[in-house]
Amino acid sequence: MYCLQWLIPVLLMPKPLNPAFIYNHAMFIILYLTGFFLVRKPCTICSLVFLAAVFLICYNCVGNCILWHCTEDECQGADCDIG
Repeated sequence: MYCLQWLIPVLLMPKPLNPAFIYNHAMFIILYLTGFFLVRKPCTICSLVFLAAVFLICYNCVGNCILWHCTEDECQGADCDIG
């Protein structure tokens, strides 16, 4: 699980507050992850753990998804405190 030390900080990176930079941030993250998987070739377990974490974070749509921006319409219940 040594390779997870390079993947976990990606989940903790803050998204930009300016909506104009969300696309650039998502492209940077996608390019970083693509380069990481091509160069470092992490083990299967680390890859599955990381992809499961990304899926769960983005599926909940709490506003922390690193790949896209969740709007207020997509938020459900008291889990979403945007604004």
